[in-house]
Amino acid sequence: MGLKQNGAAMAQPKILLTRIDDRFIYGQDVELWNEAVGSNLVLIVNDEIAADSRKWAPMRVAVPEGVWTRFFSVQKAIEVMHSATPRQWILIMVASPADALALVKGGVPITKISIGHMRTGEGKHPVTPAVAVDDADVAAFKELQELGIELEIRYLPSSNPDPLENLLT
Repeated sequence: MGLKQNGAAMAQPKILLTRIDDRFIYGQDVELWNEAVGSNLVLIVNDEIAADSRKWAPMRVAVPEGVWTRFFSVQKAIEVMHSATPRQWILIMVASPADALALVKGGVPITKISIGHMRTGEGKHPVTPAVAVDDADVAAFKELQELGIELEIRYLPSSNPDPLENLLT
């Protein structure tokens, strides 16, 4: 049974996929992923992006016609996710495993996370050509796995997943 609000059972939101990609909506990637999962709503969950509406326009242009785009902070996504209608088929995009973990711990019913792109930076080491992690990322991925979330590293829907072993060491 779903969560209850004012005594009434609430339906689970239809989350088709959660994707970690720090570029969010990039080139044809979102078109390919949207086509593969069949979403009609791309939800960008990131505190920084949600707070700066000037960054929204270029992302909205990249989304296929007929697909809605929303920009929420992590907390806002947690607060409103269960008010999604059954007609909303959702692709969630986050920048980091920490944001994904916060959503899961906040009650967002995520079952699978596809890891696509995490850029290198200070303290990060590459585990694939497109994914670099630090100790905090590894800890978040391990906790997500412990919570029963399926993880995969996959660049495009048509590509084979990379092994997770490198991600968790």
